[in-house]
Amino acid sequence: MYRGAAFGLITAITLTACGGGGDSDDNPLAGDNGGGDGKSIVVGSANFPENQLLAEIYSQALESKGLKVTRKFDIGAREVYYDQVVKGGIGVFPEYNGALLSVAVDENSTATSTEQVNAELKEKLPSSVEILDSAAAEDKDSVTVTAETAAKHNLKSLADLKPVAGDMTLGASSEFKTRNQGVAGLKKVYGVEFGKFQPLDGGAQTTLVKLLKDDEVQAANLYTTDPAIVADKLVVLEDPKNLFSSQNVTPLVYKDAVNDTAKSALNAVSAELTTEDLLEMMKKLVNDKEDADVVAKDWLTSAGLAS
Repeated sequence: MYRGAAFGLITAITLTACGGGGDSDDNPLAGDNGGGDGKSIVVGSANFPENQLLAEIYSQALESKGLKVTRKFDIGAREVYYDQVVKGGIGVFPEYNGALLSVAVDENSTATSTEQVNAELKEKLPSSVEILDSAAAEDKDSVTVTAETAAKHNLKSLADLKPVAGDMTLGASSEFKTRNQGVAGLKKVYGVEFGKFQPLDGGAQTTLVKLLKDDEVQAANLYTTDPAIVADKLVVLEDPKNLFSSQNVTPLVYKDAVNDTAKSALNAVSAELTTEDLLEMMKKLVNDKEDADVVAKDWLTSAGLAS
């Protein structure tokens, strides 16, 4: 779902493709991802502020246990970073379990609940990686409209878009156009086809909100922990057919990069992190312009995970 970081358009930083094994000539991050041998654990993040915040929380939680951490944030979309984790270039990554399953592991999966999603991930993930405990915290994709648009077309759920979407423009990250939990799924599950699609970089939530408020787009793929939804009284359309599956914050780890101490530290974060916590921290990041490392430290301290 993240999403310090500029809150406008964020350019994805793509890493050189990793090779296999531990050959540092093929893998630019090799040798940095250890957990039990004194080497540094590489913690990565996607190219949006929330995910960078979560990566910072993971990093500080690991450091609080005396582990060395190398931060590799702002990498890009899942289509870019997933292989880096599978091949060991990244040791720890804050993921969203439903999106991980449907985008990277099994695009045909019909799992929706947290339990179903995690069961399939544990069965289908490559042998080099695993998920740890999921947090209660969840940040789902949504299709969101302004209160004015909702009232004009009597929109309450995604199904209500079907007769009017042809005259509307949908704004979203470029990846949303081809994902099953995106434009393809909207057509398949709800019969919804937008007249136009406005692609933006994955970190452009603030830009999406502005385009939505200015009526440059009439619907937007916003993350449900975006504080603008409450602040600007936007309407998240209901998803009765569960197009968007559970999206619990879940550590994805390269097995050889993390020891029991590291796993315990990450699972402790998951045990405490709630959606309300995530929304409050995003308000501090976006509205109050606080630095991610400060927000992360304050939360870890309040949760009793750091001093």
